[in-house]
Amino acid sequence: MSQASFDLLDGRAARVLRRLHAEADRQMPRLLLKYLPLLPRLLLGQRIDFKDEAREFYADKYIALGREQAAFCYLTARALRARQVVEFGTSFGISTIWLAAAVRDNGGGKVIGTEFVPAKARRAREHVDEAGLGDYVEIREGDARETLRSIDGEVDFFLNDGFPMLALDILKLVAPHMRRGAVVLTDNVGHFRGNYREYVAYLREPRNGFQSMTMPIRAGTEYSVRTAAGPRESGE
Repeated sequence: MSQASFDLLDGRAARVLRRLHAEADRQMPRLLLKYLPLLPRLLLGQRIDFKDEAREFYADKYIALGREQAAFCYLTARALRARQVVEFGTSFGISTIWLAAAVRDNGGGKVIGTEFVPAKARRAREHVDEAGLGDYVEIREGDARETLRSIDGEVDFFLNDGFPMLALDILKLVAPHMRRGAVVLTDNVGHFRGNYREYVAYLREPRNGFQSMTMPIRAGTEYSVRTAAGPRESGE
């Protein structure tokens, strides 16, 4: 399926992504070693802490979507005819390239990426440009709780793939800009069930304007559709 995933893309973007996915794969053993002591808590669905010192560990890590997840994002954005996509957690730009390719293939638009680490944002821009997609991407540096306060126009697709403890805050920032029928895809809800419990509960509460389910992709990926305005947006 990995090769079939790349077949969705033009040759230039596919070549860049093959290299970046391979680099992300080579980092996986270190990530697994880091989480090994936390395995009992993860298996029990308990919360784990992402402390400041732990964030330093991620400064040079891709922690990217897998190939199949990324291809699913591309196809979903294509099905939605997405023209504006928001991404929380750009990292080195793997998912950004997939999403920008979809926006371009839909006829044009913009992917708004977010990245807290300046060096990562810089590398992500370089990778996006290398893939020939720079005209379709805006990467905002800093705390996404601030950088995503301003979004012009409707959002068709939202990839929520940053630190779990911020996922709900960022969703609440982006949701008022999402059109009905827009999709939210959230990574890691299966791996970090304890951290995402409140987040998933919010998406499953109909009053908040979503319908949602967990798909069996990479141990659990949340797929949510914007069906109506939430309480604050509808004036309740």
